[in-house]
Amino acid sequence: MNKIYSIVFLLLATSIIGCGSKNLSVDSSEVDIMIGQMVMVGFRGMDAAPDSFIVKDIRDAKIGGVILFSKDCALNSTERNISDYKQVEALTSSLQKQARIPLFVAADQEGGLICRFAVDRGFPSSPSAAELGNSGDLKAAFRAGKAAGKTLNSVGVNVDFAPVVDVNRNAVNPVIAALQRSFSDDPVIVSEFAKAFIDGLHSEKVISCLKHFPGHGSSAGDSHKGFTDVTDSWSEDELIPYRKLINDHKVDMVMTAHIYNSKLNKKYPATLSHSVITGLLRNELGFKGVVVTDDMQMQAVSGEFGFKDSVFRAVDAGADILLFGNNLIYEPGLGIKAVGAIKELVREGRISERRIRQSYERIMLLKNQSILRIN
Repeated sequence: MNKIYSIVFLLLATSIIGCGSKNLSVDSSEVDIMIGQMVMVGFRGMDAAPDSFIVKDIRDAKIGGVILFSKDCALNSTERNISDYKQVEALTSSLQKQARIPLFVAADQEGGLICRFAVDRGFPSSPSAAELGNSGDLKAAFRAGKAAGKTLNSVGVNVDFAPVVDVNRNAVNPVIAALQRSFSDDPVIVSEFAKAFIDGLHSEKVISCLKHFPGHGSSAGDSHKGFTDVTDSWSEDELIPYRKLINDHKVDMVMTAHIYNSKLNKKYPATLSHSVITGLLRNELGFKGVVVTDDMQMQAVSGEFGFKDSVFRAVDAGADILLFGNNLIYEPGLGIKAVGAIKELVREGRISERRIRQSYERIMLLKNQSILRIN
């Protein structure tokens, strides 16, 4: 990002945040900007044509972020957003030029099997979290984070949805253990290796994101596919990595899980739970940064709750960014739809402008800090 663009962004951010949280009499255009920053969407396409749906989402809905994928799940295709270095760099540059406020451009670059920038596209290979944890080599974890960060930064991706800090409490967990996404069954080891990986990402100016809060490692099901209950398997030890990394001031973002735990909330999964996000993560663990949901189109949410209701529940719970991968199911103009739903909820009085501003200020602070690191 060039320095002129950064200065424009900083001035814009200051002018809107400068209204002050005590003054909620902002005009509708400012509210629209704040709401847009709370939405991140996926899209189809190797480029960003002026008439594409994603450009309309950025330009008209003012969405604050996009997520890139290498495969299109809905089409069962290996073509989505990522081909090679040159193509992705051109894509992210084009997207940023459409944005009034610089975008979060995110991807899942965990290592091992979960790499959007993979060897078959010409990118470097990377070890899985399980391989790193089993090695016992914290320097290797730092190098892995640094390598991931270098790859992402080189193509204009500024957010890595990694590391996974789920504790490997179920050896047959289909979405964590089976994919080698956990560093260890010991939460202290998970904490240490996650910290090293984050340091590696930060050395290359890339934002990290811990996932999946409050812990997906003990599940027997896959929340992509439906209701996932960890009431009888989850342990408070799964919070240890979050507690340690928050205390060490290493956490940029936290991603929520769509898991259900009746001991934490008798009605809603974590992503839609005020007691989990605001009560546990913010008030008890002290996290003050950006909370992003896991994909709101996953069946554990979309299959159980209506679109507008799930949007309301996530925002009311304390989530700052609602992530719509737009990949499990593809819906053109999804960014406009999601922003529209939040606007309706504000007009109806179900979500306050004060609540919107809380998320906006967290998001802008992180974007601000990221620009200062880069320039």
